[in-house]
Amino acid sequence: MSRKRWRLLALAAAGLTTAGMLAGPVSASENEGTASAPSASAAGVRLGYFVNWGVYQRNYHVKNIHTSGSAEKLTHINYAFGNVTNGQCQIGDAYADYDKFYDAASSVDGQPDTWDQGALRGNFNQLRKLKQMYPHLKILYSFGGWTWSSGFGEAAKNPEAFAESCYRLVEDPRWADVFDGIDIDWEYPNACGDTCDDSGPEAFANLMRALRNRFGPDNLVTAAITADASPGGKIDAADYAAAAQYVDWYNVMTYDFFGAWEAQGPTAPHSPLTSYDGIPTQGFNSDAAIQKLKGKGIPADKLLLGIGFYGRGWTGVSQSAPGGSASGPAPGTYEQGIEDYKVLKTKCPPTGQGAGTPNANG
Repeated sequence: MSRKRWRLLALAAAGLTTAGMLAGPVSASENEGTASAPSASAAGVRLGYFVNWGVYQRNYHVKNIHTSGSAEKLTHINYAFGNVTNGQCQIGDAYADYDKFYDAASSVDGQPDTWDQGALRGNFNQLRKLKQMYPHLKILYSFGGWTWSSGFGEAAKNPEAFAESCYRLVEDPRWADVFDGIDIDWEYPNACGDTCDDSGPEAFANLMRALRNRFGPDNLVTAAITADASPGGKIDAADYAAAAQYVDWYNVMTYDFFGAWEAQGPTAPHSPLTSYDGIPTQGFNSDAAIQKLKGKGIPADKLLLGIGFYGRGWTGVSQSAPGGSASGPAPGTYEQGIEDYKVLKTKCPPTGQGAGTPNANG
């Protein structure tokens, strides 16, 4: 995801072609003694992100997953984010993750946290309680993201040591029962995101192979990957096809193609499904991304289409069609240029009533 500071989204279990439609067996590793992913499929996966920073300004807690009715609809949750520093997986926010006290009113099950020595608190304990209420839920610990991807280059120098550090953190006895696997959100291997990486096209596959070997076949291993299908773009920068055998699925970040980080535009939908006349950058749409990844040999049933649960916009736009200029980012509740779905849904027209193409907020 190109601008993931406020990542609140769900991932549908489908690409432009439905995931599972072109199901095929997961290829075995060519390297003797190297584990590959079980014959898993992304079909039926309904995954959402829970971000640890949401407990602050947004006041969104694990209990809200329950009270909103989302828990019974989701199959998987990615907990975001853990950090990557000095070639190792690290806790992202110790207070929010496992120390924040939840009283009876704010706790998932109505039972307050305890200050007993060694007791688990924070989001991890709330996620544990959520899983007890919804045994079908699987939770993955997601590492990296837009802000914390600079450490992957160092990790790629010794993938086995990195994988060992991640395993020890995810399987820490204090919360080993909370997580069912690991998700890697490297933005971007052998390309530029918030920082630039020059690890080479093979680095990503080497990292995912080491993680699969360490986590084994009984844990989920997934990755969020770029949707930049432009010629010579980020999909071409790393060998995602070689790494596919080690992952259960890829979360394709088919959102944030355009946004008000370019304050003067060009204005355009941030998550277009297909291309359209006047699109500012060719290959910046969901269909192009899925087709390009499939064309590189990645099975369709390993591709999850990303859906951003937020909107992006500008103010002072010059035209209603895509490709116009703007005077700056649109106002937002938490940040200029972006608005959460929970806010937007109170402003949208009733179901069935058209509102035009949401290219930009003028």
